Amino acid sequence: MTKVLYTLLGISTLIAISMISYPIDGYKRTGIKRLYQIKKMQDDSIPYNRIPFGAYKKLDEIKLQLLSRPEDSVNDLLVEDKDFAQKITRLLPSGAYSASVLDMTNPDALKYAGYRENVGYQPGSVGKIAVLNAVFTQMAKVCPNSWEDRVMYLKDIKVSSRYWGTGDHHTVPIYDIEKDNLTKRQVRSTDVFSLYEWLDHMVSVSNNGAASVMYREAMLMAAFGPEYVFLTEEQGENYFKETPRDSLTNLANMVVNQPLRELGITEDEWRLGGMFTRPAGKYVGRKGGSIGTPKGLMKFLIKLEQGKVVDQNSSLEMKRLLYLTDRRIRYAKSSRLDSAAVYFKSGSYYKCDREKNPNCKSYAGNVFNYMNSVIIVEHPNNTKYIVCLMSNVLNKNSAGAHMYLASKIDDVIMNSNKEEITLDENYKDVDDQGGDGDGGQN
Repeated sequence: MTKVLYTLLGISTLIAISMISYPIDGYKRTGIKRLYQIKKMQDDSIPYNRIPFGAYKKLDEIKLQLLSRPEDSVNDLLVEDKDFAQKITRLLPSGAYSASVLDMTNPDALKYAGYRENVGYQPGSVGKIAVLNAVFTQMAKVCPNSWEDRVMYLKDIKVSSRYWGTGDHHTVPIYDIEKDNLTKRQVRSTDVFSLYEWLDHMVSVSNNGAASVMYREAMLMAAFGPEYVFLTEEQGENYFKETPRDSLTNLANMVVNQPLRELGITEDEWRLGGMFTRPAGKYVGRKGGSIGTPKGLMKFLIKLEQGKVVDQNSSLEMKRLLYLTDRRIRYAKSSRLDSAAVYFKSGSYYKCDREKNPNCKSYAGNVFNYMNSVIIVEHPNNTKYIVCLMSNVLNKNSAGAHMYLASKIDDVIMNSNKEEITLDENYKDVDDQGGDGDGGQN
């Protein structure tokens, strides 16, 4: 009757050639099936216009940008450049917007601008980055002595959704390699994916069910340590049935938030209050509420670029997972970024009072209407920067405004670096590939 859910599908040794794989060329390394289809189309010269040129970077072309400054504290790096800050703040509407912007084109001469950067917002799906961090934090404890083992388990361990992953209307891409067939549908309780695929569903298409599944797995990793890799579905479910609800809630809160505190991000700068789907509340409650500030999110991304989130390998792998190889939306949709590599997470959370306005629309809430964008941009000319933008504009879908600001901020940074930028060798002699939400909390 007991199904072995955490199945190791051929414990194989990772060889050096696997390190030249994903994002798009990463199927063999990660087992993320949607990458197989895109890579096959690319190899067969089949037009694929869903993603722009900047989404075609290979694994070995993705780098951490602040490795030259590993010992600098975040506070030392986030020193405002008055001229740069003045140019950035001119672009931002007053009141309902907050932003944190770091130009890291020259790592030895960073330019920082903050505008109401300590104001807290409901982060929506940007909070899924905290789940991503939690998984890699716990994987380091499951396999403390081997990065290769961590990658192997992320690829080979497959877990089912069950009730944890249900209740979200967002679809996930499901690709059948043998039939060469791609379908998009909501997550079902019977769905089984590898840890890597669940993480990809959580980040690339912002699926809330996938986020709850991986939140669950991070809790089980914390509870069972190295024994996690031998866990069965029955053992995992019994753990949640037999452990007091308050203990589970405390564990859930610790798993996602303690790693942020260890990075120097305070509770008021960024915290996650609970799971992303209601069925997950069967055993795990919410605690403390969710909040995010542009500066708190900026701190995380700086630590990531320094290789300080868990360790350098984990930081790089998280950045790869944030590398957008799906269609671009909101801030990332700006045509100014088509040739750039973007590492992106967007989130929204809105509420409508239908008595005030029966026609209140999605992403245009009249009670609150949060829209958030965090992005690392890397242009072919070596201009590189981070933007954390958060807004709460009532009665209006702010996607277009975020896209407009993306173009304007890019223009300011490009112009300020005209004399310093040089062509990225990775982009020389590469042909242009052509180019091209979510709802509630995403």
